[in-house]
Amino acid sequence: MITVTTLRKMKEKGEKITMLTCYDASFAKVMNNVGVEILLIGDSLGMTIQGHTSTLPVTLEHMIYHTQNVAKGNQKALLVADLPFGAYEGSVESAFQNSVQLMKAGAHMVKLEGGLDQVEKTAYLSKRSIPVCAHLGLTPQSVNALGGYRVQGRDQAVADEMIEAAKAHEAAGASLIVLECIPKDLAKAITAQVNIPVIGIGAGVDCDGQVLVLQDMLGIYPDPPSFSHNFLAETNSVALAVKAYVDAVKTSQFPTEQHSFN
Repeated sequence: MITVTTLRKMKEKGEKITMLTCYDASFAKVMNNVGVEILLIGDSLGMTIQGHTSTLPVTLEHMIYHTQNVAKGNQKALLVADLPFGAYEGSVESAFQNSVQLMKAGAHMVKLEGGLDQVEKTAYLSKRSIPVCAHLGLTPQSVNALGGYRVQGRDQAVADEMIEAAKAHEAAGASLIVLECIPKDLAKAITAQVNIPVIGIGAGVDCDGQVLVLQDMLGIYPDPPSFSHNFLAETNSVALAVKAYVDAVKTSQFPTEQHSFN
C-alpha cells in the first residue's frame, strides 16, 4: 500500500511518482494494475464527467460519491480527494467536517487550492490527522479571479510568494504539493526547497512526480491543454496507455519541453 511515507522515500531516492485523476472503480483497478502511486478524485469531474465548463458546480456530495466508487476499486494506491469549491473557504471547523466526510468515503488525503491564505486550514487539518495536499499555481476553483486558465508565477513577486507558500504549507503539516501551470524553473526551485513530494502538471520535468487528467491523457476530452499528451494514440488499449504514461514519467521522458512553460 502506498502511504505518505512511501512517497517521501521516493522523493529522497529520486524515484518519480505517478498520479492520475480517477473517478470510478473500473479505472482504479486499471491504474492499480500498472502501478500508479496516487489516484486523484479530482473536482475536474465537473468538466470531464458532468460536462460543465469549470469545476465550480461540483458539490461535496459529488466528491463523496466518486471517492466511494474509486475506493471500492482501489487496492494499493494513495487516494487524494479534492475539497470542492465552497467546502473549505469558510471556517477551519467547516473545512474539517467536510474533510472528515471525504476521509470516511475512502480518501487517504484531501487536496485544497490556495497559497498563504490557506495555510491555516492546512495546519488545522493536519493536526487532526487529515493529510493535506496543497495546490499552488493555477488553481481552477479561482479561474474567475485569475482571469482564465493562464500560466502563473512568471512575475517575480508572484513566484517569490509561491515559494513562500510552499514552504509555509510544508511547515503547517502538508504531506504533498501540486504545482499547476507554472514556469519549469520555478517548479524546480520549489521542488528543491521543500522536503515533501511535489507533483507537477504543466510544471516541467523536475518535479518529484506528474499528474494528468485521465481524459486528457487518453485523448478523449476536447481541446486538451498543451501540457498534456495523448498516450492512447500510441497504444492499443486504455491499460497500455496508462502504462505508457507511467513508464514515461518514471524515465523522465514526460513531460518534455513542449509540455512545459518558461
